[in-house]
Amino acid sequence: MDRPPENPSVFAPRASSLSRGQRATLAIVMETCAPKPGNVHRGADFDDVTFFDFAAAAVAIASPFDAITPETRLGTLVYEAVAVTRNAVGRNTNLGTLLLLGPLALVQEGEAVADGIERVLAGLDAEDAQRIYAAIRLAQPGGMGRVEEHDVADSPPADLLRAMQAAAERDLVARQYVNQFDQVLHDVVPLLAHGLSRGWGLADVIVRTHLEMMASHPDSLIGRKCGPAVAEDSARRARRVLDAGLPGEEDYATALADLDFWLRSDHHRRNPGTTADLIAAGLFAALGEGIIKQPYLWTTRQKEIRHP
Repeated sequence: MDRPPENPSVFAPRASSLSRGQRATLAIVMETCAPKPGNVHRGADFDDVTFFDFAAAAVAIASPFDAITPETRLGTLVYEAVAVTRNAVGRNTNLGTLLLLGPLALVQEGEAVADGIERVLAGLDAEDAQRIYAAIRLAQPGGMGRVEEHDVADSPPADLLRAMQAAAERDLVARQYVNQFDQVLHDVVPLLAHGLSRGWGLADVIVRTHLEMMASHPDSLIGRKCGPAVAEDSARRARRVLDAGLPGEEDYATALADLDFWLRSDHHRRNPGTTADLIAAGLFAALGEGIIKQPYLWTTRQKEIRHP
């Protein structure tokens, strides 16, 4: 992927008018509303999970995120957010997203995001590992399978980062804990900023960023459910959509619809859910940095037509 120009504001302290809970809710709602190929959105439910489930969970998690204090531990935050999600909708809609939003939300006011992430990750301890493993078991995510080292069914490790490092090659969420959120901060956020700078509405920007990430980083949820060959195939298909044109162009829209059909044609097993998690995390960071500003422009406004 050719990265857009780095946006310095991603790493500069900037206050947001939104609370952490509002940003978490809004980021997930924005990500879920956008008609991303293969995912649940306003016009497409799955058999076992609906758009309402995602929206209700997004509202529910605002409470633990707004309750963050300087003493809040990552493991506690993630566990409480998973618990309120289970109470609200009775199923997992957001585990991967919460594992990414948690460290971002624990960045302190006035602290540069990159510095804050490094501090949060460096401070993880055995208690965080215990709580996060408990959160994963409570969420009961699909497609986990079994692994020889640091499996979630085993006892929690003393070092959570070592467990994430062991999973980093097969899981993009785990990889963020190892590379200081590189894909979120250096890919997703600049791509969002780049799309907005072109005058596209948020829906088009989010979908385009989703495609860029799919094309550059084969989705690890697809990889776990369907195997690496299918994940690589999904990445090639996403690249073909990008090569077809730009938002608003007919060839682009046709290619996007074809990709969406293919992703949904195997009982949703080709759901690029990990990519969606990265997008939600990038939206949370972009909202906090003021890259996405109010009022939110969801669709591209057409120029006013003046009749003689």
